Amino acid sequence: MNKTHLLASKILQGVGGEANISKLENCMTRVRVEVHDDGLLDLASLKTLEGIKGYLKQGEQHQFIVGPGAAAKVVDAMRLQLSPVRTGSGENDIARNKANAKAKYSAPMSGALRKLADVFIPLIPAFIASGLIMGIINLLKRPDIAGSIATEYPNILGLLAVFGGAVFAIMNILVGVNAARVFGGSQAMGGVMAGILSSPALAQITLFGETLQPGRGGVIAVLLVVALMCWLEKRLRQWLPESVELILNPLITTLITATLAIIILQPLGGLISDGIAHGVNIAIDKGGLLVGAILAGAFLPLVLSGLHQGLVPIHVELIQAHGSNPLLPILAMAGVGQVGAAIAVYMKTRNARLKKVIKGALPVGILGIGEPLIFGVTLPLGRPFIGACLGGAVGGALICYWKVATVITFGISGLPLALTIVSGKVMLYLAGLVITVLAGFIFTWMMGFNDPEE
Repeated sequence: MNKTHLLASKILQGVGGEANISKLENCMTRVRVEVHDDGLLDLASLKTLEGIKGYLKQGEQHQFIVGPGAAAKVVDAMRLQLSPVRTGSGENDIARNKANAKAKYSAPMSGALRKLADVFIPLIPAFIASGLIMGIINLLKRPDIAGSIATEYPNILGLLAVFGGAVFAIMNILVGVNAARVFGGSQAMGGVMAGILSSPALAQITLFGETLQPGRGGVIAVLLVVALMCWLEKRLRQWLPESVELILNPLITTLITATLAIIILQPLGGLISDGIAHGVNIAIDKGGLLVGAILAGAFLPLVLSGLHQGLVPIHVELIQAHGSNPLLPILAMAGVGQVGAAIAVYMKTRNARLKKVIKGALPVGILGIGEPLIFGVTLPLGRPFIGACLGGAVGGALICYWKVATVITFGISGLPLALTIVSGKVMLYLAGLVITVLAGFIFTWMMGFNDPEE
């Protein structure tokens, strides 16, 4: 039995066995389990399993951090050990620190925002693939890097552009389907609602003296319309006789929801979408150093509170409206500051165990996965976390001032994000990254910390 299957087996035992699982799924870094009886959980043993890098609970869901790439493999291995009925839809200190931090700093709205983020989390692999492909295209277009490839092989670049742009062509449909799943409605109907809002045929229709705009409001309008659709669908399921519910429910739901969508919700979504896209761009464009410092410096406290999840639709809106996202590179500096702070701790501490944790967490921290550094190193020590935030603020200020933007919405950070930065700004992003590491190091070194005993 390999390590993945062994870990999957031990997690199954620790959560109370197959019969205790009500839902099993994963995101990029975490195994997510919902159980019937929390009393059957052996969290003490689960947290000490080799391969479990952290634990937290959000609502009814128990989340075990196993790392990028590993999460999907572990869940797949767990599902192989479960009967089809049970498969559902779809280092100890780090775990304890993370759970305690989430409980201590969790904000009242974090649960609702988490539900909103769940609409977009399944789309992360598509966003990553698209952004990296766009980055490859930018590199191939540069004569100093790729020579004359762009002119000699235009069809190759054309195909790559199709590959990279596909997710944005069907973005609203994907969001509609996922939103319906999260809000408890029919996923097919969610896709249909998004399809109606995006239909090119809308441009041929005039209502109240105005020509309709396909796709107006982007994902904001889709979220509003699908939320209404799910609410109406549930009510009709209760009100209609069972003999006709299957036929009349989708018909009535479509007619009522689509009408209200075109007349009210899509224009409202358009106003909200325009306000978000223009507001963020104006703030970043005019705010310069100060806005960048505030955004990057405050991001990790937002992560601790759970409020950062409300930024997810904003990232998507910026890409849909302008084709680039100036917010993500700024916020990415928050995690980069953790790297500098952790290096300072590593050089100062005499605690061999802490050094081991840092050595294991630094590589993934550089690659944009900051949880092990935050919850295993800087946050428990206190002042290094503040030093990291201040370092991130320095980097965020510079990235904002330099107007660096990416072609991706969210999903990657740190050094890999450089591959997705818009043409002409890559070196500025890398410069900001290096300066942020240095700033996080200097602030943490100057502030110091209480070195924990072995």
